[in-house]
Amino acid sequence: KRVFDITISLFLLIFFLPLFLLVSILIFITDRKCVFVKEPFRYGLAGKEFRMFKFRTMIYDAHRELLENPKYAKLKEKWERNGNKLRVDEDIRVTWIGKILRRTDIDELPQLMNVLIGQMSLIGPRPTYRLEMDNHLKKYPKDKRYLKNIFKVRPGITGIWQVSGRNDIPLHQRLPMEENYAKNINFISDLKIFLKTPKIVLTREGAYG
Repeated sequence: KRVFDITISLFLLIFFLPLFLLVSILIFITDRKCVFVKEPFRYGLAGKEFRMFKFRTMIYDAHRELLENPKYAKLKEKWERNGNKLRVDEDIRVTWIGKILRRTDIDELPQLMNVLIGQMSLIGPRPTYRLEMDNHLKKYPKDKRYLKNIFKVRPGITGIWQVSGRNDIPLHQRLPMEENYAKNINFISDLKIFLKTPKIVLTREGAYG
């Protein structure tokens, strides 16, 4: 699995290098700020937090702005009611280039760097973050039992959740699904998920926004 991760991620990073450079320039000239998302950090192997590389699709420090800036109080309420999700067309923090990146999933490509350095895998559970999980466990405290096995494997760029419905599947249903994946991980199932992913990306099945 690790050899597969290194080989494919290195190939894709080289292949997409021109696109990376173009997107980085467009993001930077939009507001002269950092190209990658700053927060939130994500849970990885053994539950350790790490910075997941994603192209920034929103205003600078958007996550902190949502949580702390009174300007976004109503947006925060909607975000919390909807399971920490907002559609692209209703989130005023999303930039013009961000809308394009979100609707093509190009913003996710920098995670190939996380794969290459060993923080993520190509295939695995979708990485969650502290506030998301804290809010979820207040409502579903018993779901904590799933995390032990989920944290035994590296989180993935894609995985069983993404090819089974994506955002149509809430976290309460997603966690047991990903725990089952973690307990029964094998190369054949990973390969099937990997081959299904391009269709999901192109058709936007289960995409939110």
